[in-house]
Amino acid sequence: MHFRFKLIAGAVAFAVSATAAVAADPIKIGVSGPFTGGSSSMGVSMRDGVRLAAAEINKSGGVLGRQIVLVERDEEAKNERGVQVAQELINKEKVVATVGYINTGVALASQRFYQDARIPVFNNVATGTIITDQFKPPQYPDNYVFRNSAKDSIQAPMIVEEAIAKRGFKKPAILADSTNYGQLGREDLEKALAAKGIKPVAVEKFNIKDVDMTAQLLKAKQAGADVILTYGIGPELAQIANGMAKLGWKLPIVGSWTLSMANYIDNSGANGEGARMPQTFIQEANTPKRKAFIDGYLKMFKPKNNRIDSPVSAAQGYDSVYLLAAAIKQANSTDGPKVREALESLQAKVEGVVTTYDKPFTRDDHDAITANIPVMGEVKGGRVVYAYDADLKNGANVRAKHASK
Repeated sequence: MHFRFKLIAGAVAFAVSATAAVAADPIKIGVSGPFTGGSSSMGVSMRDGVRLAAAEINKSGGVLGRQIVLVERDEEAKNERGVQVAQELINKEKVVATVGYINTGVALASQRFYQDARIPVFNNVATGTIITDQFKPPQYPDNYVFRNSAKDSIQAPMIVEEAIAKRGFKKPAILADSTNYGQLGREDLEKALAAKGIKPVAVEKFNIKDVDMTAQLLKAKQAGADVILTYGIGPELAQIANGMAKLGWKLPIVGSWTLSMANYIDNSGANGEGARMPQTFIQEANTPKRKAFIDGYLKMFKPKNNRIDSPVSAAQGYDSVYLLAAAIKQANSTDGPKVREALESLQAKVEGVVTTYDKPFTRDDHDAITANIPVMGEVKGGRVVYAYDADLKNGANVRAKHASK
């Protein structure tokens, strides 16, 4: 009898320990972004924001009593590499979700694998307007693509409002790169200009890694342009500013949020000063949450001159992990469909760096950011600051998502 009791007790103990082991399995979250190359200042900043959020969550006990493990992959801003990374994270690493995507083209090429696998994928930087509509109901029964960055159909009207309505320019020229990001953004810019009865005097294209913008700038100059509107990324945008300086032709530059990238600011130097762009986050400790985020980021990653290379990318990367964690907690599961449903009906408010997320998503709306949230930033003194004093003074007032899209 005593022997039988010991056997039963041992079996129970084994079952309990096995159950605990299963419960303690880490939650694997993929992180896909460009950590090398021209987009790397965005990718690394995003990745580090994600790392900071995961470290904070793990320190406070994790999610569902489980630690978050990040599975990071450099997709080099290449569509074909993004596809490989997506398949690896889904099929080999068995991630429960992935955050990241900096480049619109990579997102559009890669996120279909998450859609097919019914695993949530979080675009925390990519801004192409169509990203969250690629698998939108009713054409698709469920959409597994989410985003907490400001889409281009928000940014383009802000750019046009700044250049045309606020500053009175009448002859804009558009310079956009040849990627999906640049060309889709150009389309949104032209729509926003048309809404104000304005047609650009020149529309010019350039390629990634181009180092001479003379031809494009001369066409804009000959057309009588009085402002340059841009859609591209940092290195090439710097060549636009430097190219104008070489021509002895200085025009204001107003463009998408990527004018805030460190490799635009640093590579253009004095030539890049004054450029303006929409920003969801400016590195200013104007709320307790933002101060804690900035302090934590600087302490953990020690960036040069205490300047985050891409504050927008870092902040949105950070927030995306907290949103995902809240959904997993609400779902009480890491099952893809259950997490998706939780994201679409989040009950708890999530205090982020960009905003406080209060029901940020619905079944039909997978964009957390509305047009009232971004402000205009300006390159000044080698970093991005608020373009307008009113926005600076009101920076502590957190802008919340509008109830209607």
